[in-house]
Amino acid sequence: MAVESRADATWEGDLLSGAGHVTPASGAFPQLPVTWSARSESRESGTSPEELLAAAHAACFSMALSLGLAQSGHAPERLETSARVGFQAGEGVTGVQLSVRGRVPGLDAAGFREAAEAAKQNCPVSKALAGVEITLTEAELL
Repeated sequence: MAVESRADATWEGDLLSGAGHVTPASGAFPQLPVTWSARSESRESGTSPEELLAAAHAACFSMALSLGLAQSGHAPERLETSARVGFQAGEGVTGVQLSVRGRVPGLDAAGFREAAEAAKQNCPVSKALAGVEITLTEAELL
């Protein structure tokens, strides 16, 4: 049986002067404000769909990499992943940049990079974003 996740959004007003909020059904984080300005002009306050997408991609990629490493006999001790999602008004999501650092006993840098590239291709969020360029900008051992 598939597990379903849900979040709700409320928006009031027009795009430029309106505001809204997003709330995860799980309660994992509190209600977060969203505005057009926070999405397209500055990251000073609130969140954006792209920031939430970056969080989802970083978590999914880390889990996929952990699985792949463990299956190859090199279970990681620690993975630190960052995902950066670009957004351009009028164009949409312009790309995703992933970077990862990890502590993986018994694995060399080339093996880590290879596993990270595989995770980039195979994590479910990467697959959902198949129409967007996803790059692995860094994969290094701690």
